[in-house]
Amino acid sequence: MWLNGFGKEGDKVEQQSLNAAFLENLFAHAVQAVHPAACLAAHLPTKAIAGRTIILAAGKAAASMAQVAAATLNGPVEGLVVTRHGHALDGLPQTFEVIEAGHPVPDEMSLAAAPKMLALAESATDGDRVIALISGGASSLLAAPVDEITFAQKQQVTKFLLRSGAPIAEINCVRKHLSKIKGGRLARAVMPASLYSFIISDVPGDFKGDVASGPTEPDASSMRDAEDILRKYHWNGDGAIVAALRNQTNESLFPGDAAFEKCHTEVIAKASDALVAAADMARQKGWQPVVLGDDLEGSAHKLGAEHARLALEYRSKGGQWALISGGETTVEVRNHRGRGGRNLEYLTGLAIALKGAEGISALACDTDGIDGTEDVAGAILGSDFIRLCQSEGISAENYLTDNNTYELFRRIGGLVKTGPTLTNVNDFRVILVEG
Repeated sequence: MWLNGFGKEGDKVEQQSLNAAFLENLFAHAVQAVHPAACLAAHLPTKAIAGRTIILAAGKAAASMAQVAAATLNGPVEGLVVTRHGHALDGLPQTFEVIEAGHPVPDEMSLAAAPKMLALAESATDGDRVIALISGGASSLLAAPVDEITFAQKQQVTKFLLRSGAPIAEINCVRKHLSKIKGGRLARAVMPASLYSFIISDVPGDFKGDVASGPTEPDASSMRDAEDILRKYHWNGDGAIVAALRNQTNESLFPGDAAFEKCHTEVIAKASDALVAAADMARQKGWQPVVLGDDLEGSAHKLGAEHARLALEYRSKGGQWALISGGETTVEVRNHRGRGGRNLEYLTGLAIALKGAEGISALACDTDGIDGTEDVAGAILGSDFIRLCQSEGISAENYLTDNNTYELFRRIGGLVKTGPTLTNVNDFRVILVEG
């Protein structure tokens, strides 16, 4: 499916094809390890209760998490599932409503979903049990702007931050303080019922309050922090945004708030789980795994160049190495019409810095199956990538500068298309090095 143009020279083709297949298998194994089917059921409170059991599921993994919960929990279950367009599943009980909404920028369905989730949460009474199933993407999927701003203004500031290259923690800090559902406000709506939150983390550091902008978690940041972030990136958009961040009634819920007295939260899957699974598989196949970190951030193409230098160092040692990493890099958007996400920019930066060095191949994919907004998870890179670019008269540097790395890999080959995986622990990268 993705092996078009992946080498053209005899035995080298065979070896590169074998490595490409192994890279794909490593990715699939890593994703399976953090799928709700593998990690959720053991954590759920299965004891039957006299009151209602209400499921509030939001994020790219919401449908698959809700499916596991519905099959595992005892007694009647009802709920609301809000997920990205194309991420819904058949087979949920008729007592569940499913809404597909926009990501990474909220749309009209996001605006419709948040009030419905708040209303269902507020319907819970003492003796009821609410189970929140939270995964990455819910920040965009649940849009409930504070009163001072319009939905269009909320979309505007979201687009601005996404294009600025701001890390996700900073983006979510601003989102929390412009929302009626994030920053712990969903937990407040659940009171006085018991609340159990189960989280699949897609954020570096796995801080619970950063996943999906923490709808059921306390928030230690303040409105002043959010305003400072906008100032840092030179926000010059609608002044209503700043005015909203100066209204104390829009402050998020701090740790110790009464809303969290009956709350229980667990992170059930995270990037490190995926990396450990991949490292175990690599070791079993004769490769020496080196985990570079599960929380790497910064510029995608610059990280690729840095990892190229590491790969060359390991190649000089001899042997077979698998350099494995995760996290969430950023892309500074210079061309709004360009196509390509952070994984493709990472691989392009890696390829340019490697300069066609033999014995090195790599994969970089998003575990949710979508690199940015594209229809691919990422790509696989062979050692002949730069040679193929040169033979086609293509400048990888120009495509990178133009934020058009999707078109680069479409022309040269290597795109990985999985469709939605229905989980999300962010980016997964492996570099295979043979000395």
